Amino acid sequence: MEQTVYLALGSNVGDRAANLHAALESLAPFAQVDESSFLYETDPAYVTDQPPFLNAVCRARTALLPAELLAVLKDAEMALGRVKSFRFGPRSIDIDLLFYADAILETEALIVPHPRLHERAFVLAPLLDLDPALRHPVLGVSVTDLWQRLHTPLPPRVMPVGDRLWRWGERTFVMGIVNVTPDSFSGDGLLGAGDSAARAVAQARRMAEEGADVLDVGGYSTRPGHQHVPLEEELRRVIHVIRALRADVKLPISVDTFRAEVAAAALEAGARWINDVWGLRLAPQMGELARRYRTPLVLMHNRTIPDQADRLPHLQRGAVYTDVAGEVRGELGEVMELARAAGVPRWLRIGDPGLGFGKSPAQHAELIDRLAEVKTLGYPLLCGASRKGFIGKWGGGLPVEERLPGCLAVAVLAAGRGADIVRVHDVAESVQALRVTDAIIRRGGVG
Repeated sequence: MEQTVYLALGSNVGDRAANLHAALESLAPFAQVDESSFLYETDPAYVTDQPPFLNAVCRARTALLPAELLAVLKDAEMALGRVKSFRFGPRSIDIDLLFYADAILETEALIVPHPRLHERAFVLAPLLDLDPALRHPVLGVSVTDLWQRLHTPLPPRVMPVGDRLWRWGERTFVMGIVNVTPDSFSGDGLLGAGDSAARAVAQARRMAEEGADVLDVGGYSTRPGHQHVPLEEELRRVIHVIRALRADVKLPISVDTFRAEVAAAALEAGARWINDVWGLRLAPQMGELARRYRTPLVLMHNRTIPDQADRLPHLQRGAVYTDVAGEVRGELGEVMELARAAGVPRWLRIGDPGLGFGKSPAQHAELIDRLAEVKTLGYPLLCGASRKGFIGKWGGGLPVEERLPGCLAVAVLAAGRGADIVRVHDVAESVQALRVTDAIIRRGGVG
């Protein structure tokens, strides 16, 4: 009979994020991981003269008995390169059994629940992500109660992006748009006369100098009335550009696509991020790619109908809303569940409310104003309003080239209501506006 268990994962030696991913994957032969927490960076406990840890907790199901589970966990640690050192010393991987159903065990080799979990912020914080009402069978109180007894702030949530670590909450990140299309609504498509890869590299260099944190490369315009692009053409547009950027620009590269074939080729070419405008509904394989390549995955809310979706009724809800913020939040929760089922760790999932997709100007205004309600879903949020039509309508019919002030206004408002990343064409202006915004709304996190 399977039992629910909670396992703590920690690493402070080597590639810490890779170690945790490998630990999750190592559980597959003997435990089915149902869900993971966010990822936290924490100072070392007990022995403080060592590097900071990355910590997470996962919930899993296993048919192994507690002693059997402990044995395979220790074997997994050794297989993943853990070297014995002094007590509470540095380690490449640590996998601890926190809870085994509601069992209470005490043997020479194993104590369940874990005897120190109630004093460890680096364990309780990720447990809060998974099950704040989970009760400690010995102490008789919930994880929330145990956390409140510590009287300590939450440690920072982090996300690995390639060889970098993003710390959520410290500032608003900027994603620069690199459109390799001939028909971008914003007029910035790089496909046309000349070498598109060379033009993309020049644009990317400029965006990097201006302060972009990630580059989003897309070869299929999803503007209203967009033209169908064959798979082979999208691949031709995107892959050589990603290779060129990877060789020249020291920023993580995102691929903006809804096709799993394009995402897979882009990841092989050097992309380290997937931006899926249909949130796994059109290509569920995107989740498996994000899991396998250990990349961030942006899942966007989208009720519009792709040209290939006439046989996919689950995409055809239409753009009629009775509560736009509540429905966007709920439907983003549904696609996050698809990512969870595909094995994408929680710390790699990012939500996008879908500004510019299937919503009226009035609905956009309400959604942006109520973005904090969408943020209560718990995930980092990316907002992409740059140069979109509803900004032009709000400005009295402004053409694309005159929308920058309105775009900055939306970026600032979105950051103030919980957006963690903004996707923009105009990097320099956006970075300046968001630095000022962050200095006000994130006091203490911005120097």
